[in-house]
Amino acid sequence: MEALIANFRKGRHTQTNNQMILKIEGLDKKKAASLIGKQVVWKTSSGKEIKGKISNLHGNSGALRAIFEKGMPGQALGTRVEVK
Repeated sequence: MEALIANFRKGRHTQTNNQMILKIEGLDKKKAASLIGKQVVWKTSSGKEIKGKISNLHGNSGALRAIFEKGMPGQALGTRVEVK
């Protein structure tokens, strides 16, 4: 299953660089809750993998929050991750 990285997890004055908001098309809040705890992998064009884990829901539309390892670049926004 693939998800789209929508944005960093942000607050009014802060941005958490290793936490991302993921969106999966056609997923509602109930189905998204079943994905909590799953592993996610983002791959660079050079083949490097940055792993993460889905930690919780984000909002009421079925978006998910994922916590990645350190080193998640801004170029990851708008790209796809694999949900295992």
